Amino acid sequence: AVGLILWQCAELLRNYYSASVSVTVQFQKLPFPAVTICNINPYKYSSMKDYLSELDKETKKALETFYGFSEGKSKVRRSVDEWNSTGSDFFKQIPLVKFEDFSKTATDLRSGQKRKIEGSVFHKDSSIVNSGDSNDIIGFQLCDANNSSECALYTFSSGVNAIQEWYKLHYMNIMAQIPLETKEKLSYSADDLLLTCFFDGLSCDKRHFTRFHHPLHGNCYTFNSGENGTILSTSTGGSEYGLQVVLYIGEADYNPFLVTSTGAKIIVHDQNEYPFIEDIGTEIETAAATSIGMHFTRSRKLSKPYSDCTETGADIPVENLYNKSYSLQICLHSCFQKAMVDSCGCAQYAQPLPAGAEYCNYKKNPNWMYCYYKLHEKFVKEQLGCQQICKDACSFKEWALTTSIAQWPSAVSEDWMLRVLSWDKGQKINKKLNKTDLANLMVFYKDLNERFISENPANTLVILLSNFGGQLGLWMSCSVVCVIEIIEVFFIDSLSIVMRHQWQKAKKWWNDRKRDRSAKPPQAGDLERQGHDNPVCIDEDLPTFNTALRLPLPQDNPLPRTPPPNYSTLRLETAFTEQLPDTLEVGQH
Repeated sequence: AVGLILWQCAELLRNYYSASVSVTVQFQKLPFPAVTICNINPYKYSSMKDYLSELDKETKKALETFYGFSEGKSKVRRSVDEWNSTGSDFFKQIPLVKFEDFSKTATDLRSGQKRKIEGSVFHKDSSIVNSGDSNDIIGFQLCDANNSSECALYTFSSGVNAIQEWYKLHYMNIMAQIPLETKEKLSYSADDLLLTCFFDGLSCDKRHFTRFHHPLHGNCYTFNSGENGTILSTSTGGSEYGLQVVLYIGEADYNPFLVTSTGAKIIVHDQNEYPFIEDIGTEIETAAATSIGMHFTRSRKLSKPYSDCTETGADIPVENLYNKSYSLQICLHSCFQKAMVDSCGCAQYAQPLPAGAEYCNYKKNPNWMYCYYKLHEKFVKEQLGCQQICKDACSFKEWALTTSIAQWPSAVSEDWMLRVLSWDKGQKINKKLNKTDLANLMVFYKDLNERFISENPANTLVILLSNFGGQLGLWMSCSVVCVIEIIEVFFIDSLSIVMRHQWQKAKKWWNDRKRDRSAKPPQAGDLERQGHDNPVCIDEDLPTFNTALRLPLPQDNPLPRTPPPNYSTLRLETAFTEQLPDTLEVGQH
């Protein structure tokens, strides 16, 4: 029974730091979240042609060489000599190759020569098994600029993916050298993106949106960002009382090699959170009305020792590069960017710049692409240490989204709607907008029920003592009073006995020491003294009959004693001056 009780007590202590989850639902007026909207195409292609002309030219040449087609020409492959005559710097930096028979023998599409590829091979579409001809496997080779023998080959099952990845690498290299002010002008303005706006049944305009520049998505616009200190709220659920906007997408001005889909991206987030469009953004298609219903949930987890989460991120040894409240994504991206700067000497274009760093480009950092891919490989395999350092936030807000799509505008209303929107856009009536240039978006609360999920300690000191007492009562019929008595007997009483014994020993030692200091050497006559006159009897207690018999005999010459009292005071003094006669007669007789 004792062993079972000890085992039960150990289980209670082991499960002491456990938490229980409670869910609270309350109906109230809810703050409206921030809604960030971006065009999928980051920059107007007509504005970027001067910067991307050489890259676009080489991309078209690659398509012609790969697949034998070009714009406005017959599908004829270019010869190797014609390719070499152009002298492409882009293919010098990252040569495109084509595999044969799944081996490391590849054809360099720039030189037309077959060669053995050395180094590691990384298949970027590893989840896709290529069942077609091996000649369809296309990739590019990255080599260490400081050591040409250190190379890595990245292959793709689809030529579309290979061309896009190759294009994006050069695109980021070009954009990293353009100043931010210039890029903001090259992207879409609020007037370009927003056609109509309604919130909570009232009209709104571009003044309710805040511009936010994203490296990969250009100018994005956030509704209800809270920068002016005011956060909008809504007291009614339903699509008519949320945010309704009509977006102008402008498909004709899209970059054909950078993006292959049309529409916009949105993300619903808290005002203090950074909008990671590329990670969790929701795509909105054109020629459709997209309705996004929201459910609001707040979550709160217990920090250490209950869970491995962080309150504010102050205990995480990673600098927050986003100037927003801490989140796991912010920590991971900041950690990778810091490792990029430390390992490669420059920063990756898609993430914010650390202090004192600059974005990578060929001119200053010829080795950055090889370094970036090797570092990203370690990050994905969790060998960089970022996943071990970064933790989840203890408190966070979440908006669960439900998306529905309907055709918009309808066939019967398409004509007049496009004419009116064209007029609002400032165009002529005979050049009305195309419905593939427009997207209708509605973001609203489906209900005003706020769900609060919180963790609470499952055990407290009172509960622990109650469970402990319950186990004792169940297995030993013992109560708390019994436990106190056991503690008293085995600990308090034992301690008092030991302390009393030690006190007696100390008292005896002190008395012996005091006696040794006050006692004189004995003389010959002292041994015969007795009674209370004998100085040997120093016992504080009075002598008994038995001890008196054992006292030595008194000496011949006793010590001087206190003289007896003077009894002269007891004599009678006569009150008469003369003797009485009768006394005289008596005396005479």
